[in-house]
Amino acid sequence: MISVSGKKWEQKKINQNLIDKLKQDFNFSDILSRLIISRKFEDDEIATINTDLDLNNVFLNNEDFNKSIKLVVDCINNNEKICILGDYDVDGSAATSLFVKFLESINHTFFYYIPDREIDGYGATKKLFQKLILEKPRLIIMVDCGSTSNEAIDFLNKNEIKSLIIDHHEINKPFPSANSIINPKKDNGYKEYDYLCATALTYFFLDLLIKEIKSEIEISDYLIYVLLATVCDVMPLRKLNRLIALNALKNFDIKKNLPLNTLFELNEKKSKITINDLGFLIGPILNAGGRLGKSQYATELLSSNNSQIIKDRSKYLIKLNDKRKEIETLVLNEIDFQKIEKENKNIIIYYNPNINEGLIGIIAARLKDYYNKPSIVITSSNQLLKGSARSVYNYNIGRVIKNSLDLDIIIGGGGHNMAAGFTLKNENLKNFEKYILEDFFESNTINNNTFLYESEISSLAFNQDFYDSIKKLEPFGTGNLIPTFLLRDLKIIKTTVLNKKHISIILKSKTGFSIKSISFNSINTRVGEYLMSYKNNINIIGQINENIWNNKKTLQLTIRDLIL
Repeated sequence: MISVSGKKWEQKKINQNLIDKLKQDFNFSDILSRLIISRKFEDDEIATINTDLDLNNVFLNNEDFNKSIKLVVDCINNNEKICILGDYDVDGSAATSLFVKFLESINHTFFYYIPDREIDGYGATKKLFQKLILEKPRLIIMVDCGSTSNEAIDFLNKNEIKSLIIDHHEINKPFPSANSIINPKKDNGYKEYDYLCATALTYFFLDLLIKEIKSEIEISDYLIYVLLATVCDVMPLRKLNRLIALNALKNFDIKKNLPLNTLFELNEKKSKITINDLGFLIGPILNAGGRLGKSQYATELLSSNNSQIIKDRSKYLIKLNDKRKEIETLVLNEIDFQKIEKENKNIIIYYNPNINEGLIGIIAARLKDYYNKPSIVITSSNQLLKGSARSVYNYNIGRVIKNSLDLDIIIGGGGHNMAAGFTLKNENLKNFEKYILEDFFESNTINNNTFLYESEISSLAFNQDFYDSIKKLEPFGTGNLIPTFLLRDLKIIKTTVLNKKHISIILKSKTGFSIKSISFNSINTRVGEYLMSYKNNINIIGQINENIWNNKKTLQLTIRDLIL
């Protein structure tokens, strides 16, 4: 079925026998069983549906973790100054904040540094270390960076400065000659956890380190930072990440976390924190600093106990995020979406020399969401080109960026399965585009630009029992998307424009059942045009959500698309 927005929609193909068996074995509802099968949940994931499971440290007795613990313990015992170097996104800031909390709790001498995107560039570089060693650290711990920093680590070794890398980005042999490296992609016995973000790896490392030195800090108080980074770094909310999410949300009291509580209050939020709050409210605010020249601010906010600093940083980051939204809208309005669609390439590569380099990642994410294809946005920066990539679930964009670096097609870069960044020379742009399109073809990745919905449901299924069954699979996110359904023959009864960009709709079924609905960011889109003017019955692609207003919960249909 082709929608009004030009997307091709198909129902997921699920074996009914598997659904029936799951219903019988676990006494699950039909829709819950269907969702479990369609997402290919493993047995340990199914076990989390009706049972509270504790989060255990899976890296106990791991070789890399043990080696890293000894390195840091020796440094602590010898009272050697430590430097924490984090990336400028939420994952790097959150991981750095965990180290700040730990080192402050044991009164150890340290400092941290978050690179400025434009001044320092990405990650751990020799140029950056030439600046940082002036502070005389004896150990530099890199979080969410360092896996491709061979030259920089060699520089530290020449200066007799020890190094530890805790990262989840692509890494190839020869590895950087750091004293120790924690990275599942090293393939050193824990590659099965390559879906963890750097903050998650940092959390498990610190948990073991705290037990080793018998420190009193409760690192579990900051598990919410792990979930925040997991969501913002687009890691799958599956397997161990699912357990992290369930435990973090269950045990978190926002009133006890001043930074997050302040952000909530300044945004006039009063409800319990959710995955959506982390991904769509808090995450973009924290990321705004790294995008627009205040890279330290997110870490200063998350790691501080000072209410005035927290309030000042929160207000400034909120302003920066508002500015980011304005710039983003201007950039998106300049993009010829129809032209890109007609080119029909397997990977979207969009070059505009005038985009602020702090915004290219979020523009790439918007293109990826719109076309359901890996998307790369490239801009000019200091006589070079800088690019940011966002990918779909079945294509490892970090791998191809790392391979591009090894082949000297790009001059710097790194990433993971879902996102990457890179730098290249102007004259290599065509070679880069040719290489990545060929890689996609050779990888046999299926990309037919088809969007999938779970099943067709009647308007009678729009009830609390049905929604409660769906909720058992929460939290939803990457790798466990909120279920999308097809509802047929609905009539648009009333529309209201909200904030000049959203549309609130009352729909009615043939049986007279009314459904409250909303279509986000749909003004000046094909979907919005039809919602505002179409008189005949229409088929809706949408998701069932719970809307909370004035402490009252009601079901709401979020409209994704329309089919005539």
